[in-house]
Amino acid sequence: MSDMEIKTIKIAVVGPESTGKSTMANFLAKELKTVAVPEYARYYCKILNRDYTLQDEVNMFYGQIALEDAFLATDPPIIVCDTTILTVKIWCDHLFHETPKEVTDEIKNRSYDFFLLMDIDLPWEDDPLRDFPTERAHFMQVWKTELEAINAKYEVISGLGEERLNNGLNAILRQGYK
Repeated sequence: MSDMEIKTIKIAVVGPESTGKSTMANFLAKELKTVAVPEYARYYCKILNRDYTLQDEVNMFYGQIALEDAFLATDPPIIVCDTTILTVKIWCDHLFHETPKEVTDEIKNRSYDFFLLMDIDLPWEDDPLRDFPTERAHFMQVWKTELEAINAKYEVISGLGEERLNNGLNAILRQGYK
C-alpha cells in the first residue's frame, strides 16, 4: 500500500442470534454515511428447503467473502459488516464439530478494525432462520472466546432501542472512526 492509498476501516457487528446485528449495521451505515455488507447466510438459508450441511456452511463462507469484497471494491473510507466469516466457524464447530481449513485460514488473513459484540439483553424474536433461543448465553461466551483468540479489538454493546444504537455508534466514535 502506497502512502497515497487509504485503507478502508472495517467495523464488524457480531454476536448471538436475535441481538440486533442487522438493525445496528444498517443504523451505523446510515450514521457513518457508508454501506452495510449484509449477512449472506440469511439469503442463502431463506431458499434452502432442507437442513443445512457442512458444505452449505462453506458455501455461506464464500458468499460472505464475495459480498464483503464487492463492497470493498468501491474503496469506501469505512464499511460496516453485518457479521463476518467468524460466524461460519462458530456454526461449523457447534453443528459439525469441525471447521474446514479454508475457513480457519481465511479468518487469520481477514482483519477488521473493530468489532461490536451485540449483547443478549434483547428479548428473543422468533424467526424461521434463527436457532437455539435458549443457548444465547452459551453463544455469547463462544463469541468472546473467538474474538479473544484472534486478538480482536471489541466492545460489548447493550441497551434497548435508541440507547443500544447510540451505544454502538459511540463505541465506534470513541475509537476515532467516523
